[in-house]
Amino acid sequence: MRVIAGKARHIQLKTIETFDTRPTTDRIKETLFNMIHNDLYDARFLDLYSGSGAIGIEALSRGAKSAVFVENNGAAVRCIMENLQKTKLLQDATVLNSDVIAAIKSLDSKGEPFDYIFMDPPYNNEHEKRVLEALKSTKLVDEYTTIIVEASLETKFDYLEQLGYKLIKRKEYKTNVHMFISI
Repeated sequence: MRVIAGKARHIQLKTIETFDTRPTTDRIKETLFNMIHNDLYDARFLDLYSGSGAIGIEALSRGAKSAVFVENNGAAVRCIMENLQKTKLLQDATVLNSDVIAAIKSLDSKGEPFDYIFMDPPYNNEHEKRVLEALKSTKLVDEYTTIIVEASLETKFDYLEQLGYKLIKRKEYKTNVHMFISI
């Protein structure tokens, strides 16, 4: 796994070998960032369920102003820190070793919205819905925020409208999907 483009282009990233993490492939990551690259410069990026940090690091490499990484696995947090140091992007990053819902509450106390919120939670456990419910009542999301959820193809999002969200775009791959959501 590597950084695809930007100031840290071609740098190989470390991953952790566990069943708890499932790195986004370079091909899917490239497709994702090709879809959002026009609005990424100077953006505030929140990477939930960060794993190795590859998505947030790609955002920083491509010009995001800052990125917050949220991960509760200690080995993954160490991996994120190593990858940020290796890519020389640590100065623009904040890494929280925390449960996602607790991190959302903590970040909300600072009260500034993110431009992009990316989440890649464990598949088929309804984490997406719980996180979207938690985000809805915070200052972290406004009308300019794009929430991107990576999920299995089987994951249902039929509750979005009920929660006050709207689906902007759905991009399907062989085994998963990216859902682009806004309020």
